Amino acid sequence: MSTGLADTRPPAPAEAPPRRRRRRWLWWVVAIVMTVVLVIVGVVVAVYVKLSGNVKHIDVTADDLGATRPPKATTTALNVLIVGSDQRDGKNAKYGHHIDGERTDTIMLAHLSSKRDNAMVISFPRDSLVPLPACRAKGKLPGRRPHLGMINESFNSGGIGCTWKTIETLTGIRIDHFVKVDFTGFKGMVNAVGGVEVCLPEPINDRKALLRLPAGRQTLKGEQALGYVRARYSLGDGSDIGRIQRQQMFIASMIKKVMSGETLTDPARLLGFLDAATKSVTTDPELTPGVMKDLADSVQGLAAGQIRFITTPWRYSLAHPGRVEWVQPQARTLFRVVAGDKTLAGADVKGGQTKVPRSKVQIELRNGTYRSGLANQVAAALEQRGYHVAKIGDTARKPYPHTVILYSPGGASRVPTLTKDLTTSTTKLVPGASTSRLVVTLGDDWNGLKAERPEDSEALRGIDADHDSCAT
Repeated sequence: MSTGLADTRPPAPAEAPPRRRRRRWLWWVVAIVMTVVLVIVGVVVAVYVKLSGNVKHIDVTADDLGATRPPKATTTALNVLIVGSDQRDGKNAKYGHHIDGERTDTIMLAHLSSKRDNAMVISFPRDSLVPLPACRAKGKLPGRRPHLGMINESFNSGGIGCTWKTIETLTGIRIDHFVKVDFTGFKGMVNAVGGVEVCLPEPINDRKALLRLPAGRQTLKGEQALGYVRARYSLGDGSDIGRIQRQQMFIASMIKKVMSGETLTDPARLLGFLDAATKSVTTDPELTPGVMKDLADSVQGLAAGQIRFITTPWRYSLAHPGRVEWVQPQARTLFRVVAGDKTLAGADVKGGQTKVPRSKVQIELRNGTYRSGLANQVAAALEQRGYHVAKIGDTARKPYPHTVILYSPGGASRVPTLTKDLTTSTTKLVPGASTSRLVVTLGDDWNGLKAERPEDSEALRGIDADHDSCAT
């Protein structure tokens, strides 16, 4: 029976308008994005706090640096003093007998151009005999009066402030920050990037440096890397200059590793490196991890080949055996270039026949005369010009009447570079040899090197961070 009603069932609910549904989804997306952003920000803040807490600081005051300081050429160029500490207490005690105080095992000055299109790292030989400025006493450090002395004694006299003042006084370059690295911290940085590749021309067995390695291309981890850059008497001619050359090549290789995709695109490895780096350094309070990050961002387009390593032009002192003196005017020229934020004149290879630079010529010296110590003297003279002396020794028989350069087919391109510097020599191809190293047998006709021309700027070229030690 009909009730007379068409349909008493309630109508179906109407669908939500599309706009409202889209708005609901939008809020979900916003919520998810905000959550992710907060997590990322939290991680970044936590990482920044961690890295900031790692870095140790020492304040360098205006009183430490003195009233008269070099002017700053530009506001955006940056000069950072880098020192390696030879302190041997605590974790560093196993690297030699205890020495009171602390000296600088390595002294470098890193210059970053105002346009961030090139960088230069200057090494100062620790055996340099230089006029040292007065430094005030600080804490337990005695300070000093002005005198002629070894450049690396500044740290033990007045700490990093005295070293900072010394480099500014000697070079006329205004320094913005400093970084001090100790033995243990250096190992941590090397390990964090998975080791650094080097090429060893000879096996190494150095008890003082705690190092034993075979010859050839290999990757060195922390303890081995530290021994390699510290080794002196068991490699090359045993001089500090030879050690500086190895340090520059090692740091160049390490820079390539850090700037490569292996490190920069691997968050875990990059964080590990930053963690190790910040744990290992002491800086001035203004050089914070935030400043370091800004610097890293500003040089992202800088290639390894645009980072150049240079040793202050030097010669062995005749008045003070065992010490080195800076060569003028070449040293002043180098310092003026850096102070004025300019590029080195003559650094580029000119047109015409290309000559292999001295820094890429490895030499083995053999004394074929009865003149005692001749090979060491010649090694010093060659290194002064920028050559790399890999090994020195005596010939099995004596005497040799003439100085002879032995070379392989692979080393032929390096011969003209060396012969241009020698007053007398003959050359001999050894067809079956495979090394690119030049073997020089010193004969009775040895009469030294040709006089260096004042316009010869090759000593100021150094090596860049793209340098391959095995290629020489």
